[in-house]
Amino acid sequence: MCEAGRMRARDALLWSTLLGAGALAWGTAVEVRAFTLRRVTVPVLAPGSRPLRVLHLSDAHMTPSQGRKQEWLRGLAALEPDLVVNTGDNLSHVDALPAVLDAYGPLLDVPGVFVFGSNDYFSPQPKNPFRYLVGGSGVAAGGSWERQRDLPFEQMREAFTARGWVDLSNREDKLVVDGRRLSFTGVDDPHLEYDVLKDVPADPAADLAIGVAHAPYLRVLDHWNQLGYPLILAGHTHGGQLCVPFYGALTTNCDLDTKRAKGLHTHQVGEHEPSWMHVSAGLGTSRYAQVRFACRPEATLLTLTG
Repeated sequence: MCEAGRMRARDALLWSTLLGAGALAWGTAVEVRAFTLRRVTVPVLAPGSRPLRVLHLSDAHMTPSQGRKQEWLRGLAALEPDLVVNTGDNLSHVDALPAVLDAYGPLLDVPGVFVFGSNDYFSPQPKNPFRYLVGGSGVAAGGSWERQRDLPFEQMREAFTARGWVDLSNREDKLVVDGRRLSFTGVDDPHLEYDVLKDVPADPAADLAIGVAHAPYLRVLDHWNQLGYPLILAGHTHGGQLCVPFYGALTTNCDLDTKRAKGLHTHQVGEHEPSWMHVSAGLGTSRYAQVRFACRPEATLLTLTG
């Protein structure tokens, strides 16, 4: 290589290093705390129905010291949603439950449903970030969850249900919300292979039937679409967490395609009617990887309409 070529290569390496360092600094110092409320309209109710407001929360990954996140979450009560759907991974520390309950605050008095994710059962551990980018971990990806479940998930379940939220872990239930009859099916975390899929069709007598899962694995999405559930809510993906501007997510940490790593999309199997599917990019990260890039932490207010 000539001297000019070596200089160009050196300059390119320097600029790449500077850009990478700048992106990392932005992601760890700014974007990971840039909490954002998304607003989405879903035309899933019967024609002529008045709107129903659903607040979708996911992946808070709370630690006791995250005061800014807790304050932002408390402020969501001002939205006055009709229903709260929590798709799991609330905890990231064994002592975080009081902070979670304080952050959700008045939202626990709103009709709500919930399922758990792996970080409601197991405290996070340091991991190789490259492994995450090429497909994540978990039982389905050859990971191991044989260690003791050390997070206070049973106490959290009791606290949620005592305030009126409904546990949908591998079960079905019904709620009347703003005068509408809602039926739900839910699963425990598919990422851990805790899910039990039941052949329970969407209730035709309900005003809306909703499927709720932590991780949007295709086996769950396919099953519920075939059973006629018009709306499915999930989290887990963090929206990719580290995204490429103008391209999007590099991974979903499950078998969902990266084009649907976050936001509102449809899911359809064969000739079945499409289901609306909302995947939350979530509010947090593992405490060992507190960085986001081109993917702000979020909660979503879904306005369901006719």
